[in-house]
Amino acid sequence: MELECKPRVEQQHKKEMMAVQDSMDVLSGKWKISILSSICYYNKRRFSDILNDVVGISNKMLSKELKELEINKLIKRTVLDTQPITVQYELTDHGLTLKTIINYLTEWGIEHRKKIIEQ
Repeated sequence: MELECKPRVEQQHKKEMMAVQDSMDVLSGKWKISILSSICYYNKRRFSDILNDVVGISNKMLSKELKELEINKLIKRTVLDTQPITVQYELTDHGLTLKTIINYLTEWGIEHRKKIIEQ
């Protein structure tokens, strides 16, 4: 009987590992989580605001990362009819599902920094 259950457990584990890999493929890299965090915190952000928030990122890299996040339906890009033209980014409903993860990462990062500095 145990042998019948094991393949199902292993199959479930493989599905979960694939899901983690899919998540990492979408969110991996040095900048994506920081970009999402910037947008998440303020709800709507202009390109220049995100550029100021994410220390060390270049214009070109920010543009590339924003396009990838848009392709993955995590953010929405809106061109506003202003002079000069303003581009604004916000999380989609799908992107908002990451809010809890971003909040947990923020809390963990604060605690981690305290732990490392105290040593």
